[in-house]
Amino acid sequence: MGDTGTSMNEALLTSSLGDIPLTARGKVRDLYAIGDELLFIATDRISAFDHVLGSGIPDKGKILTQLSDFWFDFLKETVPNHLLAQPSAKILALLAPYHDQIAGRSMLVKQAKMFPVECVVRGYLSGSGWKDYLATGSVCGIALPLGLKESEKLPEPIFTPAAKIVTGGHDENISYAMMVETIGSEYAAELRRLTFTIYEKAAAHAATRGLILADTKFEFGLVDGQIVLADEVLTPDSSRYWPASTYAPGGAQPSFDKQYVRDYLESIHWNKQAPAPGLPGEVIAKTREKYLEAFRLITGKPDLTA
Repeated sequence: MGDTGTSMNEALLTSSLGDIPLTARGKVRDLYAIGDELLFIATDRISAFDHVLGSGIPDKGKILTQLSDFWFDFLKETVPNHLLAQPSAKILALLAPYHDQIAGRSMLVKQAKMFPVECVVRGYLSGSGWKDYLATGSVCGIALPLGLKESEKLPEPIFTPAAKIVTGGHDENISYAMMVETIGSEYAAELRRLTFTIYEKAAAHAATRGLILADTKFEFGLVDGQIVLADEVLTPDSSRYWPASTYAPGGAQPSFDKQYVRDYLESIHWNKQAPAPGLPGEVIAKTREKYLEAFRLITGKPDLTA
């Protein structure tokens, strides 16, 4: 795809790699099997309220992939990841005809045995956590002090795992005890430790870039018996970033995630049933700019790699 600067390219909604077998098509990513490896292609699809919308956001897949690449590299001394260091000449030749579909938006990764849990860490009281707190005084069963405001920083980050729902529905919050029951106490303890460690390092970096990392989620797997960080990492699709300069607890904060799209969908009173609507050009352009701004702030790079 051509220029990734100020002009908008056509969104890539669906990839197709000829005879290379497609193994899964998620809300955003298409996965292909290449020998013992997997090729992740981040399309420009965008989902909201558990539905893939009728419009894509041009370059969104490139932004997610290149942000994940940045964080995988940033965290490589903290936790190994599933990226394949250098594709073979054979694989590069196999993929060459599909350059336009994969350039800047794909990752070749080792196949990992994924843990069936998402590791969620919350440093601030927001989103579903805020709703839970209003109703129960707790977040996912973790009791919190009385009188906290929306978006307030928590006394310390909390770990609130979720069960991964592979049928496309909304992931279900589970207790830490349920996580232990699902994957065992040793793995559960190590994933929780890694989650807090990664969050602390990422939040510290974000702070140097004028951002607050309010919450995020990680996915881990096993490669040759070793725990690796996998999937996407610390992107606006998996994390809530706020500009520090305007932070003011007591209400919702402007963010770099999909909230702008959700707000638009609420404004048109969509019933949140299929088929999902498309988005007007103004919403597409504004959403793309929010994702790009997050990329530039976090990485310090002026623009995407074509």
